[in-house]
Amino acid sequence: MNNEELKKRDLAVLWHPCTQMKDHETLPLIPIKKAYGVYLEDFDGNLYIDAISSWWVNIFGHTNSYINEKIKEQLDTLEHVILAGFTHEQVVRLSERLVKLTPDGLEKCFYADNGSSGVEVALKMSFHTHKNNQKEKNIFVSLTNSYHGETIGALSVGDVKLYKDTYKPLLIQSIQTPVPKDMSIEAAREAACEFEKLCEKRAKEISAIILEPLIQGAGYMHMYHKEFLILVREICNRYDIHLITDEVMVGFGRSGDMFACKSANITPDFLILSKGLTGGYLPLSVVLTTDEIYTSFYCDYSENRAFLHSHSYTGNALACAAANATLDIFENENIIEKNQEIANYMAEELLKFKTLKNVLSIRQTGMVCAVELKGYDSKDRIGLKVYEYGLKNGVLLRPLGHVVYFMPPYIITNDEIKKMMQVAYEAIKELS
Repeated sequence: MNNEELKKRDLAVLWHPCTQMKDHETLPLIPIKKAYGVYLEDFDGNLYIDAISSWWVNIFGHTNSYINEKIKEQLDTLEHVILAGFTHEQVVRLSERLVKLTPDGLEKCFYADNGSSGVEVALKMSFHTHKNNQKEKNIFVSLTNSYHGETIGALSVGDVKLYKDTYKPLLIQSIQTPVPKDMSIEAAREAACEFEKLCEKRAKEISAIILEPLIQGAGYMHMYHKEFLILVREICNRYDIHLITDEVMVGFGRSGDMFACKSANITPDFLILSKGLTGGYLPLSVVLTTDEIYTSFYCDYSENRAFLHSHSYTGNALACAAANATLDIFENENIIEKNQEIANYMAEELLKFKTLKNVLSIRQTGMVCAVELKGYDSKDRIGLKVYEYGLKNGVLLRPLGHVVYFMPPYIITNDEIKKMMQVAYEAIKELS
């Protein structure tokens, strides 16, 4: 088997995500034979540093020996069982650990299959909670420039036109409030004031505000100050509006803290986790919520207040085993502290991008760095050019439009960081 043979077989039968398939008439499709650590290896033996953790999921490297071992152990015992009326040790243990790790007050875990599904759970649960309390609140608020997934409900509360515009006739009601314009505390306060003005007018209709704390992932890695989270939490308390924090991307150490909410010392009403939850191995998401919300659904069957939402693979035993192994690594290897050293080195390497004439700005939060380019529009397809340059030079970069970002596995070395960023630097320099 070689790259060319597998590419031909692939293009005959596969439709890839987030891809204009016609591009592959000229754009190379890379078949991966195996992966280890931060490296992907194709069928011709070429290596690529996975600078984006394969869509932000792979936090401890590919084919991590410890996670591998724990999944194999579970495979010989129980692969899956229905979670309605049944349970198993892995999901119980995982839930106990998440309740201890996440902000105080989040006491119950509801599982789904992926980040978008987790968002759907939180939206429905918020609306239904108000309904159980005899309130009809059917509008959701999200931030401008936000992204929360691509299922219908998740898409509805996003604000990236590229994903949303085509499907507008299908979407549920949502309105946007401004995201802080930059990472300053002043911008955070200004945006919070705008949200409060909206609440003054429409609080009786608003079920919840959903946001990605500190970093808007697919929103071009826009970053803002934690003060905004603190103020939004206070406003939600005053106006009986739920706060949903989507930590699908920023959870599990990406923001610098284990969870971004903790950096602001706030507890949301709903916390959504996925991606890094299983170390990048298997699909799993979880929505954590409060005992108060849980209790609003707790009733005799005849009262018809139950939360009737399910996924066939809810709480899958193999995925939960991977998640527990991932949490073991966090506990046993002081990952958050080690990540600070990695983030500091990334910050040093990031500075050199300031010297390039076509760079508008650089920014960083924790283990996420971004370089925003200037002087281009969407027709230039700058991101695609950087992506192709990266592949030719052994690095998987997948820019968001005119924003080149770095989100590598936490096991990356300084030498690998240097190469990853140098390749991106040269790609951007060549564009100018």
